[in-house]
Amino acid sequence: MEDAYARSVSEVLEYFGVEQSKGLTDAQVVQHARLYGRNVLPHEESTPFWKLVLKQFDDLLVKILIVAAFVSFFLALANGETGLSAFLEPSVILMILAANAAVGVITETNAEKALEDLRAYQADVATVLRNGSFSILPATDLVPGDIVEVSVGCKVPADMRMIEILSDQLRVDQAILTGESCSVEKELDAATTTNAVYQDKTNILFSGTIVVAGRARAVVVGVGSNTAMGSIRDSMLKTEDEATPLKKKLDEFGTFLAKVIAGICVLVWVVNIGHFGDPAHGGFLRGAIHYFKIAVALAVAAIPEGLPAVVTTCLALGTKRMARLNAIVRSLPSVETLGCTTVICSDKTGTLTTNMMSVSKICVLHSVSHGPDAVEYCVSGTTYAPEGFIFGSTGVQLEIPAQSPCLLHIAMCSALCNESVLRYNPDKKAYEKIGESTEVALRVLAEKIGLPGFDSMPSALDMLSKHERASYCNRYWESQFKKVSSLDFSRDRKMMSVLCSRKQMAIMFSKGAPESILSRCTSILCNDDGSTIPLTANMKAQLESRFDSFAGKETLRCLALALKRMPIGQQSLSFDDEKDLTFLGLVGMLDPPREEVRNAILSCITAGIRVIVVTGDNKATAESLCQKIGAFDHLGDFDGLSYTATEFEELPASQKVVALQRMTLLSRVEPSHKRMLVEALQNQNEVVAMTGDGVNDAPALKKADIGVAMGSGTAVAKSASDMVLADDNFASIVAAVAEGRAIFNNTRQFIRYMISSNIGEVVCIFVAAMLGIPDTLAPVQLLWVNLVTDGLPATAIGFNKQDSDVMKTKPRKVNEAVVTGWLFFRYLVIGAYVGLATVAGFIWWFIYYDNGPKLPYSELMNFDSCSTRETTYPCSIFSDRQPSTIAMTVLVVVEMFNALNNLSENQSLLVIPPWSNFWLVGSIILTMLLHVLILYVQPLSVLFSVTPLSWAEWTVVLYLSFPVIIIDEILKFFSRNSGMRFKFRFRRPDMLPKREVRDK
Repeated sequence: MEDAYARSVSEVLEYFGVEQSKGLTDAQVVQHARLYGRNVLPHEESTPFWKLVLKQFDDLLVKILIVAAFVSFFLALANGETGLSAFLEPSVILMILAANAAVGVITETNAEKALEDLRAYQADVATVLRNGSFSILPATDLVPGDIVEVSVGCKVPADMRMIEILSDQLRVDQAILTGESCSVEKELDAATTTNAVYQDKTNILFSGTIVVAGRARAVVVGVGSNTAMGSIRDSMLKTEDEATPLKKKLDEFGTFLAKVIAGICVLVWVVNIGHFGDPAHGGFLRGAIHYFKIAVALAVAAIPEGLPAVVTTCLALGTKRMARLNAIVRSLPSVETLGCTTVICSDKTGTLTTNMMSVSKICVLHSVSHGPDAVEYCVSGTTYAPEGFIFGSTGVQLEIPAQSPCLLHIAMCSALCNESVLRYNPDKKAYEKIGESTEVALRVLAEKIGLPGFDSMPSALDMLSKHERASYCNRYWESQFKKVSSLDFSRDRKMMSVLCSRKQMAIMFSKGAPESILSRCTSILCNDDGSTIPLTANMKAQLESRFDSFAGKETLRCLALALKRMPIGQQSLSFDDEKDLTFLGLVGMLDPPREEVRNAILSCITAGIRVIVVTGDNKATAESLCQKIGAFDHLGDFDGLSYTATEFEELPASQKVVALQRMTLLSRVEPSHKRMLVEALQNQNEVVAMTGDGVNDAPALKKADIGVAMGSGTAVAKSASDMVLADDNFASIVAAVAEGRAIFNNTRQFIRYMISSNIGEVVCIFVAAMLGIPDTLAPVQLLWVNLVTDGLPATAIGFNKQDSDVMKTKPRKVNEAVVTGWLFFRYLVIGAYVGLATVAGFIWWFIYYDNGPKLPYSELMNFDSCSTRETTYPCSIFSDRQPSTIAMTVLVVVEMFNALNNLSENQSLLVIPPWSNFWLVGSIILTMLLHVLILYVQPLSVLFSVTPLSWAEWTVVLYLSFPVIIIDEILKFFSRNSGMRFKFRFRRPDMLPKREVRDK
């Protein structure tokens, strides 16, 4: 029933055909179960395992590699190769791809856990009226029309319409659904609000929420998927995961690279058509196959096989560093997404605030010697921990607060006129509440005020264990006074009272709304001497003025406390007793902002990140918080910055666009609004981080580019998020953003390293083919260089230190290419040198090396016709492993020097020396040891077609390799001094893919 909140009780009961006194009959239960379904959140079919596996191979570069592997295998068979040599290259490629796919599948299988966690918020049992009698049944058996009784502590088993209140009031904590910081009072009357949100449906009990006060009966109007909790589940199901900015850019770069590779491969094959018939190949077809194999080797050389693995490793390194900052990453790519976050949509309750109601102000009458003099006290401490101090109006801390008569009696009243419980949970290492948050705030206040008569009271309390300390002072007052009778809170009186007796003395303590208490008071307690004097109109006006200041300007939730001496021996209370009270004081409480939030928001502003506060609370309360945390700094007028969800929805489309660009606060929201806000911001090309802790936040967390859940939040929120803040500290997000930016910088550095190295390999093969000289490198040698010598240093680049000004620049744009035009030009220059140096090493052995054949260059170019003519040298020298070993070693060493170039994009090695990253130095040493191993250890040297090198050969290798550092230093110099001019000159819009519109 969609509109039960707008119908009267009788209309709802008539709709379901149920009698309020008897409930449903068994026949009706069967009929309704068939009609409306069971009260469970149905299981969603998971993606088949084989589909998950296939999804990991849906990438253009991966597909090219798979084709290359199979082509390589069949060409080897066509050439008559058998055994290990035929299988080695394709096997290594497929093993790498399989490992990468395994990581992807594991990540995907954890993705939908959030949907299962929602079941934890369904009640297990319910007290149901059927066939005229109550019974306890499994909550899953409930059907619409069932009449259910709920009381304090009950988890609401389904969405239900209130039909009868069996106590003075019914209050429900629905923070997990709406984010409201206080419990909500429920009523029977039909709601008249148009476009009602959850907060407006004051006669509906929502599934999964908790009853904190009172007892009532309600009729079930929604079960399973047709509940508020069910709609959250549907919202999460509809949310598709967005590709991260880095993933998009890598995909675009991969597509671009694949086209370039395909073009070069075809070009190499076509250019050599004239050589297909050379006698050395043994026929035209064999020649075609030979050059096709070279083209395949070119593809293998050009594709950075290690790129997915290195990206994953670099992100994983980032997650370790972030874990030390209390930011636990659940989704690896989200680490990088943080770096380009432009908007943080932060849930207010529990994220910017502690979600622990605390007394922050106390107002009492100090003295009347020079006219009525009301004095204010400030109370520190923002959690349920009984830790905090009382400060006087001058800001001086009170050493023993309980020596002040008004504070002492306020502590008594707070402890005795109270139904809540404060306890310490050793498992969570935190203080917890049972009952109303406002009452727990009073219990904590009583602990902070302490006990009278002990000079060493504050330090003595500190010596207690946390379990004993939780309610030590409250238990003292409860032991001193015996509760005799009480009058519960009611809406008409707006107060509650309790009668206590102690040593031939009876006192009634009362607390309630300030206007209700003040109107019943005739006297007031003075704080300077503890005397009781008549309450004059002047005093009352001054107290009302303070109340208006607390409730209005400071948006505090206010309660007034009072007492009355009663006749000795009185055993009961009546409403008539609640008059002629003595006013004790006024307390103002709030859900306090976290202490570190203000600085965190300032850091966000400096970094060019906008913070939008999103809350279910009312507009005035939320605006007050925004002022406290600095979101509205230097702004007197909130017009255009603060909206309620309804106000925002009613704006014309053009005004919505403008509002989104300025908005700082969105209040009175429900879950669908949060998701709508995320989508609207994403449509404006914003990268959105959404923080939250409740079930209500889950759909928006999943939809956002990065969802950030609180460590103390619900399991649903954590499972739907990309990152969890272990310390619930908004400030940790700022540190995580800085880490995300540093990771992107490092990612770009190792992409630069790998691509420039691979361009070198392409140039090497292409130039050799163009010159008509023998193959400089075998495919298996290329694979070794790509996997081992590229992989280790590239991974170590992930350990480059964070730049000092990383949080002083604006977020990079989503559509900013990973590789810009000037950067790509630098890749080409370095890559060209790497390739030419490799070919030079190969040619040097044939033409200039003293221990080589010293052939004329023309003989080297005509090597393929050697067998058809007479020569002064054996044709077998063209199959010698020495020149390809030199070429391969030059390639390895030049790439090690190139790795040092990548310590910084633009800073010289003189500024950032190699030892600033010991991991990189270590990886270079390890790589060289592995290379020496395959050169000098017999089985490996045969496998990779290499042979040991002499000292003279190593010297030439170093001479050819070192200049890469000099060339890059020159390019870095131009980047630092003339970077903008070069970017303009070399950037071509068609050179690299760059989408301006966000993929949806």
